[in-house]
Formats: sequence, C-alpha cells, structure tokens
Amino acid sequence: MTTTSHESTASADADRPAETMSVEQLAARVGMTVRTVRFYAGRGLIPPPRREGRNGYYGPDHIARLELVRELQAHGFTLSAIEGYLERIPAEASPEQVALHRTLLAPWTPELPETIDRSELETRAGRTLDDDALEILVAIGIVEPTPTEDVFRVSPAHLAVGIGFLEAGLPVEAAHASRRVITEHGRALAHELTELFRTMVWPHLRDSGHPPEMLTAMVERFKPLTVQALVTAYEGAVDDEKRETIRRKTDR
Repeated sequence: MTTTSHESTASADADRPAETMSVEQLAARVGMTVRTVRFYAGRGLIPPPRREGRNGYYGPDHIARLELVRELQAHGFTLSAIEGYLERIPAEASPEQVALHRTLLAPWTPELPETIDRSELETRAGRTLDDDALEILVAIGIVEPTPTEDVFRVSPAHLAVGIGFLEAGLPVEAAHASRRVITEHGRALAHELTELFRTMVWPHLRDSGHPPEMLTAMVERFKPLTVQALVTAYEGAVDDEKRETIRRKTDR
C-alpha cells in the first residue's frame, strides 16, 4: 500500500513527543523566570522533563501545572499549601484534567483589578472625583484604596456601575449601609451556592463521563448562568416587595 504525504506527516506528528520546549521557552510561555520554573521543579510541583542527553524538554503537562500554581498563588495560597494541593492531583492526570482544577479556582469577576492613581481613575470615570465621590466608590466596593495615597485598585468592568451611583446622587450614608447589606447576604449566598455546587453539581459533572475539556466548558457556563439567576431573583423579589408595600398602605 502506498502511503500518502499527508498520512506520513500525520504519522510523524503522532510519533513526535509532546515535550518539545526548553526550560527557557516554558518560562516564557507561563510568564515566569527560568529560575522560578527550576525552583518549582526542584520542589516537585511539576514532573521531571523528558531528557535527551543533557537537555530537558517540557510540554503541555508542565504548562498546565505551572498555570495552576500561578492561579493558586493569586488566591493567596502559601507554597506549602500549593504543594499539598498538587499532591492530591494524580501524577497521570492529563493537562486537560489539571486545567479543570484551574477553571474551578478561576475568579468570577470579569476582569482582575488594576492599580491606578487618582488622575487615571478620573480619566476613566470621565469626571472629577472629590473625596465624597471617592468615599462612595469605596463604600460600594467599586474602588479599593491602597497604602499609597491617591492610588487605588479598581475593576474596570464595574467602574461604570459606580459612576452611575454617583450620578444618581447616592448619599454616602446609604452607600455604607447598602454595602453592609450586600456583603452580608452576598457572603451567605456565596457559601450556600458553593456548597450546592460542591455536593450536587460537581459530582454530577464529574460522573457524567464527559472529557475534561467539556467539563471545563460546563463549569465556565455555570458562572454567568448563576449570576443571571441571582439578578433575576433579586429583580423579582424587589417587585414583590413593592407590591407588598402598596398592599400594606391600601389596607390601612
């Protein structure tokens, strides 16, 4: 039988080892220094490279595990806690299975906060921000002060919401009070829904037989659907509360 050029290429690709990156290429790929990668390798956070003579080569498994390490660091995990977390992941886990762990840890906010000074904050807000306006933005959680004067952490996706509150004339006292209410109930909701996901949703997904990449897509879909469900429930509850208020007034 004659082997076509396409079949020969496909066969060669299938036989080629996945570990084809040098440590320098791996470091650049995951945004770390070579020294950091070697340090993590020495601590056993990633498997040994494939060796060819004195050269070591890395692949998708190393990328997935280093990206998971970086995600755990972003959540404030210590090195020892990261080591304990990775020890629970089987050595034979595929890169897709490791990536699924990262998906489960990924933040729910659409963007990571940026650190900017007051001038840049005013530029993005499209208006001057006096101390009262800044206090309101801090009170409702849109802006977070830093130890450096006039430097703030802000989520760009949420800034427009904060500016809307300012334009609506929200009193500072109301901003503080609403933040307390939202924080209290938000934490309770987060706790209960996280437990629901852990005990009911995740076991169902895990036992479904779907490949890891499909599970990752399902988890990603769960985030916006949950947020939208909360918004819908809140809107309905507010309407119910208004109707109940009207009934109480008319019954007097």
